[in-house]
Amino acid sequence: MAGRAATSSAKWAREFLFRRVSSNPLGATRNCSSVPGASSAPKVPHFSKKGRILTGATIGLAIAGGAYVSTADEATFCGWLFNATKVVNPFFALLDAEFAHKLAVSAAARGWVPREKRPDPAILGLEVWGRKFSNPIGLAAGFDKNAEATEGLLGLGFGFVEVGSVTPVPQEGNPKPRIFRLSQDGAIINRCGFNSEGIVVVAKRLGAQHGKRMLAETSGTSASPGDEVKPGGKSGPGILGVNLGKNKTSEDAAADYVQGVHNLSQYADYLVINVSSPNTAGLRMLQGRKQLKDLVKKVQAARDEMQWGDEGPPPLLVKIAPDLSRGELEDIAAVALALHLDGLIISNTTVSRPDPVTNNPVATEAGGLSGKPLFPLSTNMLREMYTLTRGKIPLIGCGGVSSGEDAYKKIRAGATLVQLYTGFAYGGPALIPQIKEELVSCLERDGFKSIHEAIGADHR
Repeated sequence: MAGRAATSSAKWAREFLFRRVSSNPLGATRNCSSVPGASSAPKVPHFSKKGRILTGATIGLAIAGGAYVSTADEATFCGWLFNATKVVNPFFALLDAEFAHKLAVSAAARGWVPREKRPDPAILGLEVWGRKFSNPIGLAAGFDKNAEATEGLLGLGFGFVEVGSVTPVPQEGNPKPRIFRLSQDGAIINRCGFNSEGIVVVAKRLGAQHGKRMLAETSGTSASPGDEVKPGGKSGPGILGVNLGKNKTSEDAAADYVQGVHNLSQYADYLVINVSSPNTAGLRMLQGRKQLKDLVKKVQAARDEMQWGDEGPPPLLVKIAPDLSRGELEDIAAVALALHLDGLIISNTTVSRPDPVTNNPVATEAGGLSGKPLFPLSTNMLREMYTLTRGKIPLIGCGGVSSGEDAYKKIRAGATLVQLYTGFAYGGPALIPQIKEELVSCLERDGFKSIHEAIGADHR
């Protein structure tokens, strides 16, 4: 089988060259002969320098991949594929930030990204809200805003992926440019403003994906009662979260979130109320004690009035900002405990500009800052919230994670699960297996036998 893979790759390369030659327009060819009137002379395609480099690199990777797989097992070849993305990823940095983002989502949607075939180490597995996670590393909302690439992203090896934020009515968001790289600081500033295709489009996509999975399950062999429950959720392998937002011009925020629940909750393994984006005017005011309590009550009621099967309704979480005072954190903790909120995500982007970002000229751009400079701020807030909620509510640590050590620090501070976004934007697919491998090393180094044992370890 491996030998056939090598032959197939070589055949693909020949066909690729043939297509490039045969599809080349006459205006882009030149004669081999300089003799006048030698119109019947063979034509050779005239590629630009960039075209020749791209063609050569593509053919080289295809042939090398075919040759490599002929001598490697599936796990080794899978690792090679992820490492190969390190070659491609730097080219994204040459593109406009938002265009590069769209290109990455499109690639994942079309399956043009590696697919993780290696099982996660047992030490990384955990159960939260009655759902089995193969690992605690997730992709934060904001990357796949419109649920275009959930299957491809989950296939990269994330334990869970969160789509959104999704608004009831489609909206363009804020004017462009609105995403700015601070590459030397490993950071990004964005002021997108909930650009969304809207609930109807996202519901259609998630519905199609859900139907595809149901069809696959009914056509497959039925599981026996004694079979082990595999990690995964409504979208198949991996857990899917749906992050809900409000429209910029909406005067009734609660009605927007309720509409999101009614239309999207049946496809979600968990739901998130996003009240912390700094790029929608007035949104963060919903984090106040009274406002948050009223909002959560209405959203919980909307969810609970729907018909649910044996697994019950999806858990409801709230995503908060990292720029809150101690008093504001105490208010949120009190609401979360009183209303039995299922979890909190800590945190969203910051409007502050912590060191070393202050010296970067791009830091003057308005918007929320994410990436490495956010790590200390968001992790300290995570630690405080774990104390305030007495470890009774699952917390998702988000902000500045770019290594397994970072993820481990979040877990020790009180996170049950961890999310990344900016680290993934800079590191690409190869970062995911790297983080998981490093996290395993951290757990084993300190004598932990599971993720659950390490949660909140800094508080003991």
